[in-house]
Amino acid sequence: MKYLFTLFAVVTVLLHTKAQNFENEWTGHFSYVSIQAISQGNDRIYVAAENAVFSYDLSTQELETISTINGLSGEQISALYYSENFNLLVIGYENGLMEIVLDGEENILTVVDILNKPTIPPNQKQINQFNEYEGNLYIAAAFGISVFDLALLEFGDTYFIGDGGEQIDITATAVLPPYIYASTTDNGIRRALVESDNLIDFEQWDQIAGGGYLGIVRAGNQVFAANSNQLYSVVGGLQVVETINGTILEINGQNGVINIVTAAGVRVYDENISLLASIFNVNGVDGFLLQTGFSHNNFVYLGTTEQGVFQVPFGTNEGEQLLPDGPLFNSSFSIDASPGQLWLNFGDVTVNFNPYPLTKKGISNLREGAWTNISYDELTETLGKEANDLVRIKINPNNPNEVFMSSFQKGILQIDDQTPIKMFDESNSSLEITATETNGPPNPNFGIRIFGLDYDNQGNLWAVQAKDENGLIRISPQGQLQQLDISDIFNFSDLNSSPLALTEVKTTRENHVFFGSVSEGLVGYNSSTGSFVKISEDPGNGNLPNKTIRSLAIDNNNRLWIGTLEGLRVLFNPGGVFGENGNIETQPIIILEDGVPQELLFELTITDIEVDGANNKWISTAASGVFYLSSDGQETLLQFNKDNSPLPSNNVQDIAIDSFSGVVYFATVNGLVAYNGTSTAPRDNLEDVYAFPNPVRPQYKGNVTIDGLTANANVKITDITGNLVFETTSEGGSVQWDTTAFGEYKVASGVYLVIITAADAIEKKVTKIMVVR
Repeated sequence: MKYLFTLFAVVTVLLHTKAQNFENEWTGHFSYVSIQAISQGNDRIYVAAENAVFSYDLSTQELETISTINGLSGEQISALYYSENFNLLVIGYENGLMEIVLDGEENILTVVDILNKPTIPPNQKQINQFNEYEGNLYIAAAFGISVFDLALLEFGDTYFIGDGGEQIDITATAVLPPYIYASTTDNGIRRALVESDNLIDFEQWDQIAGGGYLGIVRAGNQVFAANSNQLYSVVGGLQVVETINGTILEINGQNGVINIVTAAGVRVYDENISLLASIFNVNGVDGFLLQTGFSHNNFVYLGTTEQGVFQVPFGTNEGEQLLPDGPLFNSSFSIDASPGQLWLNFGDVTVNFNPYPLTKKGISNLREGAWTNISYDELTETLGKEANDLVRIKINPNNPNEVFMSSFQKGILQIDDQTPIKMFDESNSSLEITATETNGPPNPNFGIRIFGLDYDNQGNLWAVQAKDENGLIRISPQGQLQQLDISDIFNFSDLNSSPLALTEVKTTRENHVFFGSVSEGLVGYNSSTGSFVKISEDPGNGNLPNKTIRSLAIDNNNRLWIGTLEGLRVLFNPGGVFGENGNIETQPIIILEDGVPQELLFELTITDIEVDGANNKWISTAASGVFYLSSDGQETLLQFNKDNSPLPSNNVQDIAIDSFSGVVYFATVNGLVAYNGTSTAPRDNLEDVYAFPNPVRPQYKGNVTIDGLTANANVKITDITGNLVFETTSEGGSVQWDTTAFGEYKVASGVYLVIITAADAIEKKVTKIMVVR
């Protein structure tokens, strides 16, 4: 480190932090199909997917993943490098962030110097490539070149090498003494004396070639650069040494070889430009598109857009797929869970519920810890028709093998035992393609826009369709589809004034149906009388904070929680809204913050609300992560965001809870993660009561969970002589014990009896917990 103006020198120590490891409480479910970069070292192949990394052990053939669960940021990865000299993995990001994974270290070092530097525009911070030379890591970035000391783990100088010292996009660097070479996107190739003490002076850098280059590598005693279709030697004057058929995406190299990557395949050359390998197909694989490629030890590694990595030996087309288990994509939009399984889809809409561009991404199912993926092509082939823009999921509570998904373009998809069997649409039901002009013909581009789904307690599936006067839909347990007229609520005489979309659906204990809309508020339907009621904003009209409804939930007390584009409301008596004297006023939750009354989640866009076994509320937002609230909303029990949890984004689209295990799934725009929650649904009896962890060992600092409880069960914990140390009543299927005697002091080592009595006092159960201090 030399001068204050070398960008990072003085503040380096302050800008290094260690990211927290969350493996004890969280599980990551990231997609590893889309490959961004590949490196090797320490007898492993390291692979960067979109926002997570996996390694392949060349000796044991085992795969290991590194994600936000281990402390990664969850941002978009743009570069990857393993240093065998220092036994560390360096990850570079599009936003300028760097993260370092040290072999044998649990925590990940986060380096934010580039990310936080105000003199570099946000769109010029991307890290493009890493190049190690004599203990320094040369970082090629969209602004220039930075030097990072791998021994001290701190930044040195930064070089702005454009004309006049301007910031220019450096695609890669290579060192062949006495020079360091830099390729640029449109400012040619530049070089300088690598041992110079004044490389921060742009005049030390000579432009030796014009044009734009994808990258530059050293192989033997030569340096090679590539543009979109040609490979050049650089030392001794720029010369074309190979013309490539196809557009070059990337050039990289290591240990004297050069890898040329196109979308169709990888060519591997030695320093004499002799072709060592050329892989453009893999036996048994029906085509692929590449984003990156690599070679090592007579194997080519093909980094694909949607199929992970294929490892192919030189001289053959027999490939092995390297791909950790996970869903199809990270762009998760909707999820639903039942005990032991989770369904996931990837459709999307804008804030105004515009589905374009349509998503064609298939569906994923997690069952007993393993993923089954059904691609869009497989869906289409099985159904004989398209199933795009799938936006909501509902598992049949009476038959968990039956699943329905709504398409915001094609209708309602039915799945039985992981097999798509039917798409309810205009060809096989009374559903119709919507007209978008009054008295006009059906508009295929608008399609059949189905969104919310929910079951009532009679086994009927309810759904809603946008811009259709018969937009409330019921599918009976026998599969009969019926449409209900909603023209008394919305004006369909002028389609421009009808809702752009109907959104979520929820049913109450009395089988009343509530559904939301875009800009037209909330509607209640009394299925017994056939009457509708509309709930809007402003006091006296419903008191909603915004008329666009994004989420609905019925809690265990039959209260309707309403999430809007700008805040939260609760309808405390949903059944009381109907009739002449119906009360349609929704209420905000008012909490005290520093003694001042405040509206809970004021003006936040609420994307989902889920109720757990203890009647607590999980609430996701479009920009502020997730809130876990007490049953009445007065206490925030937990709050998760990108900064304090493995959430890869603060934009959380959906939540699902496995009521048996208590696991809470969060679908974000950058991937799916799961939190090991403790509130489970109550059981029917006490046969399966158990406590965990058990025994409680000295190093364990958390709570003990007693699970498998019935509703309102009395739980007492005593020591072996009968002294009571804890007592509570379960709200759901589990309770927590902090291993203290009524919160006063930690209990001593010994055996503790857990005595559980059902609410009716007829059934009892006793189990034991061993505490070791």
